[in-house]
Amino acid sequence: MASLRDIRRRIKSVKNTAQITKAMQMVAASKMRKAQDAAIAGRPFVRLFNRVLTSIIQKGGELQHPLLSTKNPAAKPAVLVITTDKGLCGPLNTNLLREVSALPQNTTFVSVGRKGRQFLSRTARDLLADFSVSEKVTFSETKQISKFILDKFLSGEVSSYSICFSRFKNTLVQTPFKLDLL
Repeated sequence: MASLRDIRRRIKSVKNTAQITKAMQMVAASKMRKAQDAAIAGRPFVRLFNRVLTSIIQKGGELQHPLLSTKNPAAKPAVLVITTDKGLCGPLNTNLLREVSALPQNTTFVSVGRKGRQFLSRTARDLLADFSVSEKVTFSETKQISKFILDKFLSGEVSSYSICFSRFKNTLVQTPFKLDLL
């Protein structure tokens, strides 16, 4: 049987562990709040940008631009898949990758994030390129990805581009979304 001293030590140890866990939860909640605010703050800009582009295309008449035409219709379509680098985020990656697996086999992929790359290699899909970005994505990182995508499209290697990502609704619900880009 444990002595009174051992029981007191164990109680103190459990209390210390509970204190550390509570502090970790507070830090995680703070990070989640910042990420949520950033995701929500960018929405009006994206909506306005899409409205402007749609309006230009509709009212532009016979607009001749290399990004609005298909260079090589025989080329494969490509999809940019944006996932996380780490797991333990519930259905965030799972639902998105389920949507990706439903895409036709002749599709080529560009992945951003380790989980997407692992899934595409595990399912033997055609992976054109893989990019990794930091936790706080910088403009230069996104510029590198967009330059690669534009070069492949303008050279005629790829007939069209779409983006697959998880659309944030709230902390518990993120729905997979596919957006046609080029």
